[in-house]
Amino acid sequence: MVPSPPSNHLAIQQFLSSVLSQRGPSALPYSEDNKWLIRQHLLSLTTTSPSLEPKTATFTHNDGRTVNLLQADGTVPIAFVSVTYNIPVIIWLTESYPRHPPCVYVNPTRDMIIKRSHPFVNPSGLVSVPYLQNWIYPSSNLVDLAHELSSVFGRDPPLFSQRTNPNPNYHPNQSSFESAGHTGGGSGGYPRPSVRTPQHPPPSPYGSGGGVVSGKVEAEDAAEVYKRKVINMLVENVHGDMMRFRKTREAEMENWFSAQAVLRGREEEVNKGLKEMRDKMEGLELHLQVVLMNTDVLEAWVRENKGKLKGGSEHIDVDNTFECVDVLSKQMLECTAVDMAIEDVVYSLEKAVQEGAMPFDQYLRTVRLLSREQFFNRATAVKVRAAQMQAQVAGMAARAPRYAT
Repeated sequence: MVPSPPSNHLAIQQFLSSVLSQRGPSALPYSEDNKWLIRQHLLSLTTTSPSLEPKTATFTHNDGRTVNLLQADGTVPIAFVSVTYNIPVIIWLTESYPRHPPCVYVNPTRDMIIKRSHPFVNPSGLVSVPYLQNWIYPSSNLVDLAHELSSVFGRDPPLFSQRTNPNPNYHPNQSSFESAGHTGGGSGGYPRPSVRTPQHPPPSPYGSGGGVVSGKVEAEDAAEVYKRKVINMLVENVHGDMMRFRKTREAEMENWFSAQAVLRGREEEVNKGLKEMRDKMEGLELHLQVVLMNTDVLEAWVRENKGKLKGGSEHIDVDNTFECVDVLSKQMLECTAVDMAIEDVVYSLEKAVQEGAMPFDQYLRTVRLLSREQFFNRATAVKVRAAQMQAQVAGMAARAPRYAT
């Protein structure tokens, strides 16, 4: 639990800003949209009721869940029979606050007990005043809640001192409170109904056996104290075992979550690799269809030109050995030939400059002109290649049913 902050207003502001701005596992479980309003409610409460101090503590739900929440811990002043007393309370700001009301408990000290059959406080100390039951967001707030608690408890105090038992027929207008040790501002006093004991108690029906009865009562009290100690020890042991079991399970869950994250990463890698393999397979299938088409074209050309050159191979013109099938192919052949020829010329000019056969300025002018011409030929070749690819795709689409099997 975070230590309680100093009581001055500036320190409380810093404390609330610090705990509400935390992130990560230690962050308080409030919505980011409501944290500013929670801070304002607590600051207003500490301004009007300085005895209520904001803190953080561990709250246990009815289902056993524990969570770190904000609370306002302190006392609420009440006026009873013209005397001021302070009722200790704890106001818990649950996870859904301020859209839902806080959880309020009276917090009796060791010498205090909760009044039985109180209309607004159950035996466990839970408070259910009308203001909590009629909570309306966003108009309801902690300041008005503190005023409501002071008013309700002033009419019917929920706590009594254990030194005197509460009278079952007690009414505020028929009984008086012990004022010894209390003043009008009583910062630490709690209401105690005074029970008037007879000056001469009636004789015991058992004669002189009163001492035996007293000893029996003391023995019963000792047995009750021992029973409570044993129960508290058992509860502490069970609580310790539960905490150890919870830590063990949390560590196992962290390990499982880590393994789950690793498996998810591997799943993503496997899915990515599978997708790449499928894309590659589709590309290979497309390439296979192109190869089959080119094979058919070459086989048809071989069949068509087979035997044309028999007997006249010595008069073959190398430039006319291959004929272009269309204008695009002829243009591509010319652009490629010019590009490669310019490459050869530039290489030869570089050798000539290195050997001193050509002036350097003349070399630069010549290379500039050749590079310009080479650039235009290469640009033309790129456009021609794009047009050829488009025509090839169209032809492949037309022949696709033939190679589907």
